[in-house]
Amino acid sequence: MIDAFADAVPAGGAARVLDAGCGTGRMSRYLADRGCRVQGVDLSPGMITMARRANPDLAFAVGSLTDLPYPDHRFDGVLLWYSIIHTPPAGQPRIFAEAARVLRPGGHLLVGFQSGEGIRDVSGAYRRFGHEIQLERHCYRADQVAAQLAAVGLREVRRMVRPARDSERDEHASLLAEAR
Repeated sequence: MIDAFADAVPAGGAARVLDAGCGTGRMSRYLADRGCRVQGVDLSPGMITMARRANPDLAFAVGSLTDLPYPDHRFDGVLLWYSIIHTPPAGQPRIFAEAARVLRPGGHLLVGFQSGEGIRDVSGAYRRFGHEIQLERHCYRADQVAAQLAAVGLREVRRMVRPARDSERDEHASLLAEAR
């Protein structure tokens, strides 16, 4: 789905793509290597520091998915790759509204997430490395996310849902949508 997204935005290095919730910049790097001009944004200053260190040729900024620090219609593509999962259902409409706001007409959005229902406490995965944090992951069904995308004027063009593998507990889903 990442490749389908990269193929959907203009080729030849002209595509401006926002990696919203970029973390350490892993997907930003992948998209840049595919010819996209990538801007990453993440709420965590620590993640942005790591992204800048690993990818000094890319631009990264600290910012919130619910209040993106960019003008309207700035990007040809917006990637929300597993970045909606830490926001409760009540916050989802604002995330998708902001993504749609910064996406140009005809641009594409790709969202990836664990699919299912409920909340998972994922703190234990970090505690074993000595990090005392509280961290929850919210699961959403693909149809729920598709409805949120439609509500902000995005049209779903492709969907993938795959079953859980190995030690995974939940399915994984991704939806590719186009701005009208």
